[in-house]
Amino acid sequence: MIHFSLKCSQNHSFDSWFQSSDAFEKLAKAGMLTCAECGDRAVEKSLMTPKISTQSPSESHAFSAPMSEAERNLAKMKREIEANSDYVGMNFAHEARAMHIGESPARAIYGEAKAEEAKSLIEDGIPVAPLPFVPKRHTN
Repeated sequence: MIHFSLKCSQNHSFDSWFQSSDAFEKLAKAGMLTCAECGDRAVEKSLMTPKISTQSPSESHAFSAPMSEAERNLAKMKREIEANSDYVGMNFAHEARAMHIGESPARAIYGEAKAEEAKSLIEDGIPVAPLPFVPKRHTN
């Protein structure tokens, strides 16, 4: 996973995680990236500096800087989505399509989909949106 600082054409700044730099480029070209604040689809990478830890591993769990208001809002949104939606993992595209055509009961879901799958859902008029965070994977 790679972390990018992003900005939209309205100069809103936000961060997001991507599987790779190529994954970011593919999503950007497909118009599947949106500003977390205004929904603008003209999203590009901001100037970034690498994060290099100056702490030893034993110190790394010490105090961290206070979160910005945007980070607090994203954390709150993540908690609400995870608490009020069903995690469907890599079956997201299949479940979203099944609900859209009435084969599965409508409910709030979140999960993961390949870029091609998400693009196909959008092209078919199925409302989906990328999350501005990486869902925690459920195992069992």
